Amino acid sequence: MSNPVVDIWGPVSPEPRTQVASAPEPHDEWPLDGGTAWVYYSPLNRRQLIRPVILSDGFSSGSSELDRLWNGLEENGDYRFISELHACGRDVIILGYHDRTAPIGDNAGTAVDCIRRALAERVGRSKLVVGGFSMGGLVTRYALARMEQDPALPDHETALHLSYDSPHRGGWLPVSLQAFIHFATDNFGDEPVVGDFIRLFSGLLNSPAAKQMARWYIAKADDTPAAAPERVAFLRELDELGGWPRAVRRIGVANGVGTGTGNGIKAGVTAVRGDGETLQDTWLKTQAEGDQVVARLQKTGGQPTEVRTGGLPEIDGAPGGLFTLPLPTGDPGSFGLAGLLMQALRNTVDEGGVPTSCFIPSVSAVAAAADIDDRTALYTPITPDSSELDAFLCAGRNEAHTTMTEELGAWIVNEIVAGS
Repeated sequence: MSNPVVDIWGPVSPEPRTQVASAPEPHDEWPLDGGTAWVYYSPLNRRQLIRPVILSDGFSSGSSELDRLWNGLEENGDYRFISELHACGRDVIILGYHDRTAPIGDNAGTAVDCIRRALAERVGRSKLVVGGFSMGGLVTRYALARMEQDPALPDHETALHLSYDSPHRGGWLPVSLQAFIHFATDNFGDEPVVGDFIRLFSGLLNSPAAKQMARWYIAKADDTPAAAPERVAFLRELDELGGWPRAVRRIGVANGVGTGTGNGIKAGVTAVRGDGETLQDTWLKTQAEGDQVVARLQKTGGQPTEVRTGGLPEIDGAPGGLFTLPLPTGDPGSFGLAGLLMQALRNTVDEGGVPTSCFIPSVSAVAAAADIDDRTALYTPITPDSSELDAFLCAGRNEAHTTMTEELGAWIVNEIVAGS
């Protein structure tokens, strides 16, 4: 089972999450404006901040959880990322936020605060490494670009920016899943217990950060999918900052392959279907091209609602990082999470569905030139000259979003060491 660095769905799951061990006590803890930084010095540096590496949390519900971040980075069963950085004399600063659903610009302000504190605490003149996982890569990208453009802010003194499966070209939140959550909130949001999780899920999908990240968003079940106004405004702001920090080397990795080979999920098939006490023949489908009914939503005794899309690519099966939700009972991914909510609403869910889907397409994670609305680009091999990054690595398989692997982690460590 995957053990992601960023547990996107965990706080909204109606079933208990997989337990993780407590993180070791940080050597230092910095209260920040809008967040917290947990500092782990390299044993080689004798409790001094000499070669700082700032690693930012990403998008999820509520505030950052150090225990889960530590376990994803260090106790993932594949690659001890923090230990490897420590062995190279790098001091690790884990950057968390009070509200991971806040606008990207707000959390970028927290990242700026963290960078300034690291510069103030640093012994010597070694430049920083700054980056993050999932949306954390986008937050720190924005923060560094802002520091270069705002004369009131100091030089960020950063040599390298890293992003780990970050949505540089946007992320995919299945339209059928968005529609189901809107429908469930309207009809069952006041239900005891399960209603709490439905409202949490709705708050996550409708948060400022989600609207800025999602390539397609709907505010209600019968909306036409499009970029939210918040995303349009964010992209304009990022462009006004130059798009990227200019004085740093930019690297990134994708949890999906770069060969153009999809994850095997077929387009236009029923991913999850529920029927019973509160739902009548309610189903969600994977995204297909052309005009499509992607969901049928019906409260028992009520009228059905059909959710239609047109002009979207076959993106659920695209190469990229997959939705993941580690539970003791298995990994329901994305559509499987909708199935858990259907069951919690006292319905029977058909067996043999499609539990998960692509979340961050590889072309987005490595900032390829094409947009994720281009089906051809989604399924075409990615070449080095097509990326806005100076260097990138795609995974050898399509795997869970922000899963730390030796393949990707060791490459990043080597890039950090080579750059200083």
